[in-house]
Amino acid sequence: MRTIFVAVSFLVFTLPVAAQTEGDLILGQTAPDFTLPYATKDSVARKPLHLSELFGKEIIVLAFYPADWSPGCTKEVCTIRDNFDALEGLNAQVLAISGDYVWSHHEWAKYHNLSFRLLSDHTHDVARTYDSYNDKSHYNKRTVFVIDKRGKIAYIDLAYSVADMGSFDKLKKALGDLK
Repeated sequence: MRTIFVAVSFLVFTLPVAAQTEGDLILGQTAPDFTLPYATKDSVARKPLHLSELFGKEIIVLAFYPADWSPGCTKEVCTIRDNFDALEGLNAQVLAISGDYVWSHHEWAKYHNLSFRLLSDHTHDVARTYDSYNDKSHYNKRTVFVIDKRGKIAYIDLAYSVADMGSFDKLKKALGDLK
């Protein structure tokens, strides 16, 4: 009996896994859909946002970030805010996503006069789907995705940095290439 158990156990643990796991997003694939509550500087929305309802209208920038009110995240969203006209000129709509609640998003957006939507992914399910969740810190990673008008992933930056304008410049170039 003991030998059979070891053989079965060995087989179970050494079989290769062929299924695609979350975080395996690639350029050109349809962006995973989601529905999340959101806030703006003006209000907390009554109805949640459905990503797929935006397909076909504008290019979408999904900007995952760790937390409202932190220095790095404030720098990131203020960079987007200060360059929002350039992004809008490239026909892009920004959706910033963290695990904070919509009430925090609303106050943070008001305080910094942010002109884009802040989505609340409190369970981090969307962040996990987009390989934008850090299991060790339990916060979102700082990542950026661009979704074209057809709903396809056109740009991925899994190491977006606020240290300088390099990552933002790459984002603008990717948006310009889609125009």
